[in-house]
Amino acid sequence: MAMREIRTIGDPVLRTPCEPITEIDARVRSLVEDLLESVDHEGRAGLSANQIGVSLRAFSWNIEDEIGYVLNPVIVELSPDDYQDGDEGCLSVPGLWYPTKRAWYARVVGTDLDGKEVSVEGTELMARCLQHEVDHLDGLLYLDRLERSVRKKAMRAMREQL
Repeated sequence: MAMREIRTIGDPVLRTPCEPITEIDARVRSLVEDLLESVDHEGRAGLSANQIGVSLRAFSWNIEDEIGYVLNPVIVELSPDDYQDGDEGCLSVPGLWYPTKRAWYARVVGTDLDGKEVSVEGTELMARCLQHEVDHLDGLLYLDRLERSVRKKAMRAMREQL
């Protein structure tokens, strides 16, 4: 297992939709170990495979002392009328937090390393994490979800950091 370097905005892997995992082999098992170790740190809620440079559909989470992972996650349910609009940040966009509208409840379905179906669901922070990480796997960043005026402000702040 290894703590992996986090890719940051500007790296093309973050904007490329990830490939489905079709075979659970030693490479995928090693990826899951790295995801779990890399997310197991203070201030980290979730981590997608492409954030550590691997373009496969997998992510890990670390929410309220629960650490886990899911392969090939698909969002199957979002609360249709209940939203949250709290500040959101991202390890790949360090130091910037902006209000991001997300569903209050989310549920994803995927598989584990044994190929068994798993369902992961939650409200509030867990729901935000699930939506955020699936976005990563689709090549999106939370910045893409910001209202236009807020996104403009975020992009200016990013340029100033460079």
